[in-house]
Amino acid sequence: MEPDLSKYRLEGDNSMYRLPSGLVAPVVTRAGSESANTADSGGAVRVSGVSAQHTPARRLWFGKVSNEPGYRSVTHHHGEAETGGYVLSGRARIYFGEKFEDYVDMGEGDWVFVPPFMPHIECNLSRNKPLTWMTTRTPENIVVNLPDIADADLRDWLDR
Repeated sequence: MEPDLSKYRLEGDNSMYRLPSGLVAPVVTRAGSESANTADSGGAVRVSGVSAQHTPARRLWFGKVSNEPGYRSVTHHHGEAETGGYVLSGRARIYFGEKFEDYVDMGEGDWVFVPPFMPHIECNLSRNKPLTWMTTRTPENIVVNLPDIADADLRDWLDR
């Protein structure tokens, strides 16, 4: 069965995305000119390629997150934002659930969706290699840091 594409017509007003020149056009963020003006969850290095900080985007944050070997974020959530991630390199773990007793592990090429308002902890499983993710959020890169818990309280973290 063919999908119904009739609702995707070429109509609507995109004038809010006009550049200073008046032109509505794709906006390229060149390598090395990404914005590092992003929210933080304790040591993650986030740079945005597409965000309200330096493009006309109003409902999307898309960037790269790098974690040093052995990195573990503070406990946090992303408010109303839906979050999608893709592991470019390295091995990742996300703790979640009551008392953070549950976790999922990911490797290069894996994708993850984190629902809005879900408290979690992001980790680099490697003790000697960096972890790099591509991350997207709607509507923005919201980071709400929460009271943290001890490493010893995270199942399988110390003996990974």
